[in-house]
Amino acid sequence: MWPTRVRRVLSQAGDPAWVVTDYDLVRTLLTEPRLVSTHPDPQRAPRVSESVILGGPLPESPTEAEDHARMRRLLGRSFSAAGLERVRPRVVALTDEVLDDLAAAPKPADFHEIVSYPLPAFTICELFGVPRADREDFRRWSEESADMLDGARSMNGLASLTKYLSGLITRRLTEPGDDVLTEVAEAHRLEPEAFPLETAAELCAGLLFAGHETTVSAIDAGLVMVMTHPEQRAKLLASPELIPGAVEEMLRIGVPESTLATASISERVPGLPRWAKVTFDIDGVTIPEGDLVLLGLQQANHDPYLLGSQRGFEIERRPNPHLTFGHGKHYCIGAPLARLELRVLFEALLARFPAIEPAVPVDRLPLRHAMVAGGLASLPVTW
Repeated sequence: MWPTRVRRVLSQAGDPAWVVTDYDLVRTLLTEPRLVSTHPDPQRAPRVSESVILGGPLPESPTEAEDHARMRRLLGRSFSAAGLERVRPRVVALTDEVLDDLAAAPKPADFHEIVSYPLPAFTICELFGVPRADREDFRRWSEESADMLDGARSMNGLASLTKYLSGLITRRLTEPGDDVLTEVAEAHRLEPEAFPLETAAELCAGLLFAGHETTVSAIDAGLVMVMTHPEQRAKLLASPELIPGAVEEMLRIGVPESTLATASISERVPGLPRWAKVTFDIDGVTIPEGDLVLLGLQQANHDPYLLGSQRGFEIERRPNPHLTFGHGKHYCIGAPLARLELRVLFEALLARFPAIEPAVPVDRLPLRHAMVAGGLASLPVTW
């Protein structure tokens, strides 16, 4: 009898959960309609963490499917690959700006603080129309929202961010601009009851968080992989056209297990949470209604089935159908933006800092254990 691909674990919150890490099974379950992000009793449901973002389920809603379709329709143009080409010049300018800051910094410099965090944050704020003067507030609220250990801090952070965005959306009703918040405000004006201001603000808060936090982690992880694989770096320096493929490999790997010995993948990435809408079987295991199921996207990305004979960091991996952005109708709408930012950054970074190196042993790089998106807390580099 084949061993099951579904294991019983405890979540970070200490609640019982099922975890799936097999690539094929995770990919299938990402489109399973009996696994949902809602629960009939959210307050008593098993939780992943204390964070209000992905820490627990949303309440059931009779308009859930309609709300999801509206969101995809509303944001599809702005976040499409074609739509984002309009903002490429601004991404290039922001990239040059943070790399100028890196060049001016004393060595060793914290790449995470100077480049990895500001670039995605500035880019998503630019896309949404968040004034630059408010971006430090945005950073603070975002980090508070993602706190997986302090539930009160997480709730206050998200409440502050949502209140702030509600004010910006209201302003866009009379002072429209060329940004996502203006489109959201127009959708609210056309359907004020079906798409109330609170819902609009909560949608934007979630997108602002998702639109930068995961990219921050991908930038840090990608640079670590480039710096610790000289043969792959040499290929990129000689052939910059390989950068798009390298970006996909960076996204697949996430925080590299082989170079960060302080935590295992399972400890860093608990998985995408879903709750069983009804009792049903997964790979011969009965999952009771209401149970928490963690879909290990990062673990699945390291599955030998996906890797084949090409183990490790391979910038020319073809094909590379990783699950970092999910799969199916819930595929991450911000994927084209993340790819654009990473491609523009690594093209410029390798051109300007071809000899960039870690300033400390990579197995001593501190991890953000308490943050939803995980990743590194700092990345000291020299060049």
